[in-house]
Amino acid sequence: MSRLERLTRRALRPWRARPEGVGIAGEAFGPLPFAASADWTGSYAVVPDRLLHALHCLRRRSVRRQTTLFAGLVDVELQDGSNAMTGEETTIVAGIEIPSTDHFFLALIFGVHIPLGLASVAIGAIAMLSQKRRGRHSRLGTIYFWCLLALFASATLLSLMRWAENYHLFVLGTLSFACAWIGRTALRHRWRYWVRVHIAGMGLSYILMLVAFYVDNGKQLPLWKDLPHFMYWLIPLAVGIPLIVRALLWPPLAPARPDFHLMR
Repeated sequence: MSRLERLTRRALRPWRARPEGVGIAGEAFGPLPFAASADWTGSYAVVPDRLLHALHCLRRRSVRRQTTLFAGLVDVELQDGSNAMTGEETTIVAGIEIPSTDHFFLALIFGVHIPLGLASVAIGAIAMLSQKRRGRHSRLGTIYFWCLLALFASATLLSLMRWAENYHLFVLGTLSFACAWIGRTALRHRWRYWVRVHIAGMGLSYILMLVAFYVDNGKQLPLWKDLPHFMYWLIPLAVGIPLIVRALLWPPLAPARPDFHLMR
């Protein structure tokens, strides 16, 4: 028996066809206000308003079920899409999506990686803007180097925990620290053309650090999220490379070193 037939029979149950003049309880109440007929409903009378009511109820239930099913499917698709973008469950902090719910991962990001990143950016910028001589510049440059080393170590650990998604960040971190190490070593051991090597190495380390930051977080930052992905790479390079070239052509130590012409 179909669902429509069951609902129709249930709606028409009080109106079972009886001999004329016999009520539901067996009492006479006069002729029924409709003519009884034998159709697919068997012994039931065709009652137009009751039948329409039953059909209306059936349609409402069907629409409700279809709407619920559609909403469930949409929710599943959105969840799958979110998982496809992040690879796993996410944690939202201040509008920033962190692609993990692991407590160690979150503690490492907020307790170590972010503070080290902010310190490296601020100290590196101050060191670059300081007068190039022993004292403030060299002291801040040393602090920047060790902050960058710690930042690279935390980034390496985070990348190993999510290697498939973050391996490119490990590569950028490796290149950034390698450039800083070359620039610092050239200064300490006075390599040939050490001034230029120092400027290029430290400058490139700072640029690559910013590239790694924007590649990882640019899609969630105001204004940056509206830019195409390749701009996260291009903008830091387009701004930083000309500054490094300018410093290489006119080294800041040239006026202060009378023997600088020997290194040209």
